[in-house]
Amino acid sequence: MPSAIGWPFCMKIEFTKMTGAGNDFVVIDNRNGYIQDGPGFARIVCERHFGVGADGLLLLEKSEKADFRMMYYNADGSYGGMCGNGGRCIAQFAFIKGIAGVEQSFEALDSIYKAAVSVEVVELRMKDPSELRIGVMLPTSTGTILCNFIDTGAPHVVIILTNDAPGRPGLSSIDVVRIGREIREHEEFHPDGTNVNFVKREGVNRISIRTYERGVEAETLACGTGSVATAVVAAELGLVKAPVEVQVKSQSVLMVEFEKDGAGRYGGVKLRGPAVAVFSGVIELP
Repeated sequence: MPSAIGWPFCMKIEFTKMTGAGNDFVVIDNRNGYIQDGPGFARIVCERHFGVGADGLLLLEKSEKADFRMMYYNADGSYGGMCGNGGRCIAQFAFIKGIAGVEQSFEALDSIYKAAVSVEVVELRMKDPSELRIGVMLPTSTGTILCNFIDTGAPHVVIILTNDAPGRPGLSSIDVVRIGREIREHEEFHPDGTNVNFVKREGVNRISIRTYERGVEAETLACGTGSVATAVVAAELGLVKAPVEVQVKSQSVLMVEFEKDGAGRYGGVKLRGPAVAVFSGVIELP
């Protein structure tokens, strides 16, 4: 029988590498509970030079409330809570492995999410956004930045940009890593930090974004909760109307749908886009 992480002999673990619009994950069926140290395992398998390489680790585990439970760890081993693209990928994984059907539900961060799977596309019903703050003036080392904040299952700062102009960098030239890292670690968002999104309006139903993700500590090719965050904030500012097409760094497009009630609350959020299995393999660990 395979050992648990930390036992003094070898363990072979089957995994599937998956991508959701460029956001990539190592996905493992952990219903047997063999992987007990999720943070440590994530740091090993997500390392891009000596491991499989990924933005995060998704563990599919048993649940008494839904078809399964998703445990998501960032590449640095920190617990990620909810991940929109990760949720879509693990739903596709569960369907491919026969663990759940076309219509399914899963548990993540004390909430239940519902997913609908089709060929290489998954639609995920997201948690209602909360803590929306518009027009936050944030002091930084390069001056005060006008930004917005929202929680879409993960905390996100949203910064609206214009086209490139002298002295006013646009989406194509913004230093996502430098500025994103400073805001991610800003005292305003202590102790947990935040993700940071830079946004450009492309039309009444379309935006482009670039995202700095905490836990990965770098710009990623896509971010599901970030796509929802930017779409809702852009709608609140009157820049777009739902449904919103969100073009991410990978050039893939995620579709975000939502509603706004009479009290100004956003709900009925759905995130739809590609979720594809790239390859499968076996990782051997001591």
